[in-house]
Amino acid sequence: MNLDLLGWSDDLALSFAPFAAQQFQVGRVIRQHKQLYTLYTESGEFAAEISGKFRYQVQSAEDLPCVGDWVVIAASAQTATIQHLLPRRTLFSRKVAGGTTEVQLIAANLDSVFLVCGLDHDFNVRRIERYLVMIWESGARPIIVLNKVDIGEQIEQRLLDLETIALGIPMVQISALHDQGLDELSPWLQPGQTVALVGSSGVGKSTLTNQLMGEPLQAVQAVRADDSRGRHTTTSRQLICLPSGAILIDTPGLRELQLWTAQTGVSTTFNEIEALAEHCRFRDCQHQNEPGCAVQAALASGQLEAQRLQSYQKLRKEEAYLHRKQNHKAQINTKARWKKITKSMRQRQKDQWQ
Repeated sequence: MNLDLLGWSDDLALSFAPFAAQQFQVGRVIRQHKQLYTLYTESGEFAAEISGKFRYQVQSAEDLPCVGDWVVIAASAQTATIQHLLPRRTLFSRKVAGGTTEVQLIAANLDSVFLVCGLDHDFNVRRIERYLVMIWESGARPIIVLNKVDIGEQIEQRLLDLETIALGIPMVQISALHDQGLDELSPWLQPGQTVALVGSSGVGKSTLTNQLMGEPLQAVQAVRADDSRGRHTTTSRQLICLPSGAILIDTPGLRELQLWTAQTGVSTTFNEIEALAEHCRFRDCQHQNEPGCAVQAALASGQLEAQRLQSYQKLRKEEAYLHRKQNHKAQINTKARWKKITKSMRQRQKDQWQ
């Protein structure tokens, strides 16, 4: 396997150089199941596990490999142990579903993210905003892929709605089922480029993957007629090498879009509100009833939609709440870690005295 076709770069080569001198190899994670990984390397495909030393050094879930990561390995036969994680360029993540304050890593080292949206009953502007926050926060470039143009409803109005929330973001209209418009995606599907597909269940990600591959690689299912929702046909993330030379990561539909980090993502997604806020009289303006609020003035004049502002404020509150939860959890983890270290040192001293 040619590493260049997997997205290898000069920066990665520089990071890997000290490990190469120690006769280690490098691979890219193409699949993950719990603590087991499948890698592509120059020597072929390997099954891998994390080494004990690496696992001991891990301080949080974000330090563990995920699909798309480049890892340093010690290999023998067709198995390998992961020794180190090479620096990531980008990382798409979210908070795990439910009330637990933990991160779920979706995919790493992405160049672009195709946000696939159905032009049927499942079209939702507020959900698209939330996805855009997550994509911008990851560091990758968002491209909105509007699928099901053949059966879409109110397409012109929906395009106008998107222009108010996604100014400057490329939008491509396709019908994955009928192989219509897919050529418009080629600028982001060049050799060595890594693209992830994200979107709700039933929007057509698996159908799009099959069309880009030129074969039925992923199972597909029909959506419900009343709300255009589908069941998960993709159940795990997987890195796929396309005939074009690009690398595609198909992801399961995310039923809960809970943010993990969002400061940059919110600012970029709602850049027009952030620009207005710079003209508020007070630096800490909450854009509610404060005098001299430029955001409220734009709302009163019709320059800014009320729903857009409500979405912005909701995401900012969610970001602040999550930040407080993360800080509290980090303090608990740090305390527990030092307690463990202290206990180990005392035991070592005790053993020396005996």
